[in-house]
Amino acid sequence: MIILKRYRILVLALAVAICFYGCNKIRDSRERNPYNLDLVMTVEDYQEIAARDPQMLMVDLEEVIGNIYLDIRYATANNFTGEVIYTAPKAYARKPVAEALQRAQDSLAYYRIGLKIYDAYRPYAASLRFFEVYPDTNFVADPRHGSRHNRGCAVDLTLAELGSGKEIPMPSEFDDFSEKADPDYTALPDTVVANRKLLFGILSHFGFTHYSSEWWHFDYEGWENFKLMDLSFDDLVKAEIQSGK
Repeated sequence: MIILKRYRILVLALAVAICFYGCNKIRDSRERNPYNLDLVMTVEDYQEIAARDPQMLMVDLEEVIGNIYLDIRYATANNFTGEVIYTAPKAYARKPVAEALQRAQDSLAYYRIGLKIYDAYRPYAASLRFFEVYPDTNFVADPRHGSRHNRGCAVDLTLAELGSGKEIPMPSEFDDFSEKADPDYTALPDTVVANRKLLFGILSHFGFTHYSSEWWHFDYEGWENFKLMDLSFDDLVKAEIQSGK
């Protein structure tokens, strides 16, 4: 009887543990994906998708684009949230997006200027946090639908002098949520208007459109064909290591 009682206690404890583990997994999934979006949330799922279609690969922009500058604000507290959001100052984008940015960079070299990236791929978890801090869909993506950044198909950027990395004058600072962010804002010096026009022209030529509320935000053509993702930069590094890169 004692053995049977102990067996029953062991079975009950095991059942409680399994339930606890399962409930935690469900809760974690709901917290990470509260709107039940079609999200890529594991390295394994991402690798399977990329194996089927190499265009889905996420590329480290700093590794593949010569002379590019990074100023990844969300890896610091110098951003509109006042918090460190990213685990590393990295800029990733899908393979065709990276290739288009490389062509833009090559073309800009004629003017002795290049691209400076503020943000590129953004994990969905970051988009959730952004909306908590600043729930204005003119400037922050609605997490019910996800962001083009979450697809690896959007970049926030400006132009900078090659060699020094000094930004050339633009209408406003990055993430300035004022009227100056509007791509059609005109109360500006002629040189600033010309700089913005150059940026828009180059990016448009290589397949990007600028977002209607932010002069620094550009979406790559066909963005809707790429899945939303919630992989951290650590996850992407892990995927690169596992693939032998």
